[in-house]
Amino acid sequence: MQKELLYLKPDVYFEPLLNHWYAWPYLIPPVTFARHTVNTHRRIMQSFVKNYKLHIIASKESVLTGGEFLNCTEEQVDDIKALIAELDERCGDLIELSDAVKHLDDLLYEHTSGESIEYLYAKVPDPLKGCVELFLDMEHRPSYRIIEPLMYRSSYYKPSLQSLSFGLLSKVGERPFVLSTPRLPDENHLQINAEFNAAIVDAIFQAREKPLSSEQVDELFKDYQSIGGVSYRELFTSEKPAINHVPVEEGVRLNYTGHAGFLIETKDVSILVDPIIASRETNDDDTMIGYSELPETIDYILLTHTHMDHANIETLLQLRYKTKKVVVPKNNGGSLADPSLRLMLQQLNFDVMEVDDLEEIVIPDGRIVSLPFLGEHGDLNIRSKAAWYIEAYGKKCFFGADSSNPDRNLYEQLGKIFTDLDVLAIGMECVGAPYTWAYGALHTKKVPKAIKNSRRLDGSDCEQALPMVKAFNAKQVCVYAIGLETCFKYFNGLEHEEDSKQVQESTKFLEACKEIDVPAEMLFCKKSIHLK
Repeated sequence: MQKELLYLKPDVYFEPLLNHWYAWPYLIPPVTFARHTVNTHRRIMQSFVKNYKLHIIASKESVLTGGEFLNCTEEQVDDIKALIAELDERCGDLIELSDAVKHLDDLLYEHTSGESIEYLYAKVPDPLKGCVELFLDMEHRPSYRIIEPLMYRSSYYKPSLQSLSFGLLSKVGERPFVLSTPRLPDENHLQINAEFNAAIVDAIFQAREKPLSSEQVDELFKDYQSIGGVSYRELFTSEKPAINHVPVEEGVRLNYTGHAGFLIETKDVSILVDPIIASRETNDDDTMIGYSELPETIDYILLTHTHMDHANIETLLQLRYKTKKVVVPKNNGGSLADPSLRLMLQQLNFDVMEVDDLEEIVIPDGRIVSLPFLGEHGDLNIRSKAAWYIEAYGKKCFFGADSSNPDRNLYEQLGKIFTDLDVLAIGMECVGAPYTWAYGALHTKKVPKAIKNSRRLDGSDCEQALPMVKAFNAKQVCVYAIGLETCFKYFNGLEHEEDSKQVQESTKFLEACKEIDVPAEMLFCKKSIHLK
């Protein structure tokens, strides 16, 4: 009798957790994790315990999605109190590390003479001793860099705090927003006490295309503690994926994968840019790209920057078993606001390559080039960002992600080198959150309101994006549908209305492209472009 073979269901969604919170890039490096543990996680939970009624009211308002409100009930107040106690017990050294960052900042803030700072090494707080370099910039202002590889080899890097959570869209209807709320065990999820590098992780996701017997599934889960109302057997089905990958036979095929993601394929190579793949609601849902439509092997994953909607840990872990190499932009080297993507992903067992501006990678009949990426980071000195130029079989494509264009001279210069683009893809998230939404927990002093309002995580608007089209002499333009794709609301929390500036600027941009005879369209969930 033939054994039943089981596939991972297409509506299974996965959340990697760190100390019960959804894992995004700034929770992987020890120092930024320490700051968020204290200044985000513990602070929000303490606020909920003190004012839970306010949190409950705010969490029901869709306009406040993404705000610092726990989406928990009155009955869960004691559970949150228990999480705070657990945090204080298990993460006491991380709290000390966070305090050490503030202490070091205060020491450097008080050094105003511009004279040698060598004497300060003796005063560096114990958690940071031997792991930082102090320096003065050319204007004699003191600062420091973290020696990140040492921090990853210290006791502050804690894979033991990692765990896995699985849910089913068929049970919940809509995925809960991933930020602001710790994941408490409930009837709709299965939580597994396993590190991100545990063998079970790749084995589960590989079962989307290579089925397991029921005995293999039982063997896979037998050594792991699990809690929640979903059994591991509920994650699997005997039904094969209804929609599968179709190989490319000629030319270059671009598949928009949603949000800011693209799959670029030729008969020789497959490349993913900023992948975030959402789970399908049904096995035959052809309105969006699902995991079953991806090629058997991903040769390169290209990440444009460290924001969680571009370097998405959730998706990357699900693609790890089939990915040969991840390519990331060059890092500043140890600044608190700009942790190394290379080091971060190496901890998660990826083969990572870091490239500098205009550095090239040779691919069959083409090349990948890292292009400078300005803006969208609140004027912080963040180097870890790049747009990607991909050339294959004579076809040229530019993937600009959230690039803004505060200095059009840059693209005038680049357009002289990388001209006659077949496709230019760009985001129009021209009204971003205040930069403190992503980086506020790293500050050790209160940021004035005027600074928050001035320095935002803005991408391009029409006035900035149109000169890029002209500079590159683009033949076709694609605009990411950021905020309009409901299947991604669980991580971006956005619901743009027709009168929102983002939509208005996108419409204005599409019309401006039409006026210069360049075809342009707003992408939505799924789009295939075949360049021959």
